Amino acid sequence: MQANAHKPTLRLIRQGFPDRPAFGTAVSEAILERVAAGELEPTVRLHRPARELAFSKQDRAAPGFPAAVAAARGAGFEPVVRLAGGRAAAFHEGSLALAWASPADRPTTGTSERFELSSGVISSALRRLGVDARVGEIPGEYCPGAWSVSAGGRVKLAGIGQRIVAGAAHVGAVLVVTDAAPLRAALESVYSALELDWIPATAGAVDDEAPGTTLDDAEEAILAELGARFALTEAELDRATLARAAELEPDHSPRPSA
Repeated sequence: MQANAHKPTLRLIRQGFPDRPAFGTAVSEAILERVAAGELEPTVRLHRPARELAFSKQDRAAPGFPAAVAAARGAGFEPVVRLAGGRAAAFHEGSLALAWASPADRPTTGTSERFELSSGVISSALRRLGVDARVGEIPGEYCPGAWSVSAGGRVKLAGIGQRIVAGAAHVGAVLVVTDAAPLRAALESVYSALELDWIPATAGAVDDEAPGTTLDDAEEAILAELGARFALTEAELDRATLARAAELEPDHSPRPSA
């Protein structure tokens, strides 16, 4: 992909670490740190995860967290502690994960704009696939948020969270493309352990709404929407980022909060 002088440049990385979920999350944090320090340009990582149960720091502080971690593992999902807030979310090999780090001199002032941009990319990509994509919280959804992307305001397909640090912001999103059933099953047991109420019927996948949609289809649609807004330049993770991620990896293990 070639840079375009009329669009802002955005580095695109497609490397994922499905066999090392905590390390994959640490990579996103390392990129965020390095973007904040001015060592890396704005970067988006679009990758395919494995079976993960992403807990927030709020979840980790809950009394039911150890039981929730056990429930996640019992359902075949590896628990990790993610960067953004919110509540527990599940994703698997039928999902696409997006981690977007942008420099920001005053990151708190652009929170809504970043949410609007990322939700707009995902909802527009879903419309390309024939989904009636809408942005907004669904009553009873897991990990509720004002910027969730749904099918018709009925079924959540993507969750979006954000973390800000001095000098930069990270937006994380996960789109469930295929096979929502194991995600619902895992979340039912995890939310029970955390004593959180939700409605399992609100969790779905793109192929429920647009039958036959594949991960390749969804990835192509997201890349098309990103490419309409940015000059994408493909890149690989560098040694410094990987080394920093190795240092940060233990922080994303699901040990209880002190």
